[in-house]
Amino acid sequence: MKHWIRLSIAAALMTATAAPALADGPVRVRSPEEEKAIFEADRRDILAMAGNYKVRFDMRESTPWREGYVPIEAKISGGHESVRVIEDTGRIIRLQHLLVVSHEGKDHVIKHWRQDWEYEPEKVLVYSGPDSWAWEEVPERMRAGRWSQTVYQVDDSPRYGGWGQWTTEAGVRRWRSNWTWRPLARRDAIRGPVYDRYLGINRHQSFPGGWVHWQDNTKMGQFDGKLEPVVQEYVLNTYTKFDGYSVKAADDYWAATKGYWAAVRGEWDRIAAAKNGIRITEAAESGTLIASRLLEIAGDVQSGKLAEAEAIKTAKALMDQATKAAN
Repeated sequence: MKHWIRLSIAAALMTATAAPALADGPVRVRSPEEEKAIFEADRRDILAMAGNYKVRFDMRESTPWREGYVPIEAKISGGHESVRVIEDTGRIIRLQHLLVVSHEGKDHVIKHWRQDWEYEPEKVLVYSGPDSWAWEEVPERMRAGRWSQTVYQVDDSPRYGGWGQWTTEAGVRRWRSNWTWRPLARRDAIRGPVYDRYLGINRHQSFPGGWVHWQDNTKMGQFDGKLEPVVQEYVLNTYTKFDGYSVKAADDYWAATKGYWAAVRGEWDRIAAAKNGIRITEAAESGTLIASRLLEIAGDVQSGKLAEAEAIKTAKALMDQATKAAN
């Protein structure tokens, strides 16, 4: 029985180069009035994720799909995070996360992940295998009424992308992605596990005191040249409204470095377009090999040690040298 379950799961999953599974069918045709009302409701839900929060990260491996694998202990952590709207064109919304950590009486800001939302996108930049991200077309019949969410790492390099629809079920508004491939998070990568990527579904839901991001992840590994499931993981990240920390530290950091990071974002976009995706070597400890350096440069801009123009020039050269043209 256990062998049959494992084979069934493996058969249902995609190879790393396959198109994502469709979570739903096309969105039904809506009147212009209904379309406008739903579009604005979607925007409100996305924009509502901005704010100041106490965050609880809860990550739990559960069901082993591979014989002999023992799930690791649950990992629970937390922190304080400021989420800011850094761009809103109507159909595109960008949210930047900033972690604030207090240590020995000093507040330290860590530029965290970024989430970009786009309405009815034609294509999405998705993880396509080790050190690689590729453009993937959203099927035309699946675009209407849907939003993509692309998540970026601390240095604004891509992490994963997916698309889905905001719906109301049982009185709760939520967005659910299609199946998305993702590289290992640092918490796993530094352990040298038998799996090397995730295949998961993301959900974002608001509640009166904030919002939650939860993931249903199948951790996948290469065995005899084939991708096979190893273990299931459930991640629930809860963002509860809270401003009892140094919010000013987050805003001061962003005010000093936002021009630099805007240029870095623009350069990643240029590279993805010019090189037909992004190929860059990653390390377990840091993400991309240039992530630490790009963050250091931002620190030098904030402290005044480096002029913004010179910082941007240095960062662009690093990024161009570190990336390769996609196959």
